[in-house]
Formats: sequence, C-alpha cells, structure tokens
Amino acid sequence: MFQLDGASASYNGHAVLTDLKLKISRGERVALVGRSGAGKSTLLGMLYEQQKDNAALIPQDSSLVKTLSVFHNVYMGRLHCHGSFYNLRNLVSPRRAEIDRVREITDKLGISEKMFEPVGQLSGGQQQRTAVGRALFCGRDVALGDEPVSSVDEHQSREILRILNESHETVVLAMHDMALALEFTDRVIGLKDRRIVLDEASSDLTTSDLARIYKA
Repeated sequence: MFQLDGASASYNGHAVLTDLKLKISRGERVALVGRSGAGKSTLLGMLYEQQKDNAALIPQDSSLVKTLSVFHNVYMGRLHCHGSFYNLRNLVSPRRAEIDRVREITDKLGISEKMFEPVGQLSGGQQQRTAVGRALFCGRDVALGDEPVSSVDEHQSREILRILNESHETVVLAMHDMALALEFTDRVIGLKDRRIVLDEASSDLTTSDLARIYKA
C-alpha cells in the first residue's frame, strides 16, 4: 500500500525527516506518534502523495470552508464522483437524495442537527467531526488522519476512531493520545530526531514505552 525507501523531506530549508524506510500493507491500522514537530504531518503528506486516488485525508487544520454549511463541507468529499453541473446544483440547492446520503454520515458523528449551519459557527469539536464526515463521505479505501480526534472528548474520540476503522480498509493516524493509539491501531511508528525510532505491534507496547519518544 505504501513504501518509502530512504526518503527525506525538508521545510523552509530545514530537514524534517531523513532516510525513512517504511512499508505499510493493505489492511493495517497504524498510529504515528512523536513530539510536535517530529514530522508526523509531513510523513502523512508523503504517504498521501502515493495514494491520492485511493485515500481520504483528514488534515490537522480540517481545511473546511467556514462560510459553508456542514452539508456542503461533507458533500465536497465526493465531488470527484459527479460532473461540475451536478455538483454546482447541489451546492446551490441540495437534492434530497444527497442530503439523505450526507445525513447517514452526520448521524453517526452526532452533528445532523447542525447540517445547514455554517461550520465557522460550530465548536472546534463539531468542526473536527465535520472534517471526519467529509473523509467518510469520500468513500476511499484508505484514511489518513492528522490528529483527527484532538478536539473531541474521550467518548467521541473512541466513537470516531471506531467508525474510521470500520469504514476503511487501511488507516494511518497521527496521534498524541498514547492510550487511544494502542487501543485502536495494530502498529505504532514513532518519530524522533527526524527518523523512525520505533516500529512495533501495538500489542507489544505500553504507554510507558511510547512516553520515551516524547522525552528530550
């Protein structure tokens, strides 16, 4: 599904990741962990470039259009499935069939009551659930998420992670919550000092093991 062999990445002239060697197979659930700035977002971007046509990306900044409603933002996940005229019509005057399809997603995420409210007026957690909804509506086999549950409570986090795993064949998530990372993935990749310093099965790790990656 994904393969990097000696890959490197830089940002504004500074090395972010160096000499990465990594394979992720179809069907895996993978957590990327590490301190802020360790390169998790950069690695997700590198993986996304390899599977653009088969992956739904949930970026850390959500990339929502704040002036548009929850419906419109979720619907955008499937713009690639229709022609420009059909999409424009639904953005101006949504068809009942498309509203019902989007509602199936928003019902799962508990935001259907906000369906036609501008996302810019929603809480951070509701905006994050909208971004997750867009990825779910996209209908891809792969989900790549950059801290997709950072703005929701523990109960909502568990529900979102469960839905992402159930809805996608392969899942790769950058995460800070070590307990959730171990619970909802089967493999953990740790980043530190621009390199992969940990790559083990989640079942073989504890939160104490992961905490070492965050130490200076």
